Amino acid sequence: MAIAGLLALAATLASGCGLGAGKAPTAVGLVVTRDFGAKVVRSWGAPQARGQETVMSLLTRNATVSTRYGGAFVQSIDGLDGGQSGGHSVDWFYYVNGIQASKGAAATNVHPGDHIWWDRHDWTATDDIPAVVGSFPEPFLNGIDGKRLPVRVECASAGGYACRTVTARLRAQHVPAAVAALGSGAGAAHTLRVAVGTWREIAGVSDVSELRSGPHASGVFARFSPSGAMLTLLGEDGRSTQTLAGGAGLIAATRNGEDAPVWAVTGTDATGVTRAASAFDASTLKNRFAVAVDASGPLALPRPRA
Repeated sequence: MAIAGLLALAATLASGCGLGAGKAPTAVGLVVTRDFGAKVVRSWGAPQARGQETVMSLLTRNATVSTRYGGAFVQSIDGLDGGQSGGHSVDWFYYVNGIQASKGAAATNVHPGDHIWWDRHDWTATDDIPAVVGSFPEPFLNGIDGKRLPVRVECASAGGYACRTVTARLRAQHVPAAVAALGSGAGAAHTLRVAVGTWREIAGVSDVSELRSGPHASGVFARFSPSGAMLTLLGEDGRSTQTLAGGAGLIAATRNGEDAPVWAVTGTDATGVTRAASAFDASTLKNRFAVAVDASGPLALPRPRA
């Protein structure tokens, strides 16, 4: 969650860090990375869990952790500290099923099947990245707060390669995805939506439009030109690093408030959308905040510092 929000909640959350009674959550994944997923610090396919774990208790049970603000805020994991790095502010942030939490780790329960991801990164450009793609097939498979949600793939061309590929990849993960026209899910706050089409086609879809304004609005380190013909890739500080033209694709996720996240599989043109759809799989998206695609292959976002 945002740094300011964590500080405001610190006193309250400190009292919520204990282990509760009940059955331990099963099939849980835990990963710790740095620099927007660029480097894996540690990963557990089956972390130790006892009773009703919180995100904080699960982490402290499996890694060496130091905290601050009464135990509500993670300072270091396995000796890797937050604070300053190379003159930039860095801190630990966590995501459950690809969604940045709205409350502290000590107050967030772990549910069966949850994928817990801690990442230490620069928050110069934004301290609010509401959704990421690197936990795929989450949140489509196990949902939010232990509840599976309906999934709708909204396509500019329902019979096209990109729409069929995205739908097939979800169904291969045992996600019963429905197919609908673009924009048909407007107002469906509890439906996970994937918008598939060129940027020009999907730019007006509810919530997806936030992608036009960069990370301070959407949490995504990329920005399309007004015409949709060019895709600018951004670095960790939010500055432009590269501009892609024809054949560029993007896979990204964002979220408006407490609504379900919205994903975009899009591009500068039909070729870009095809490339993005082809990259819509767990191995390509793993531990990525968002992914751009061009003729050279997938490009992790944000782009790393030189």
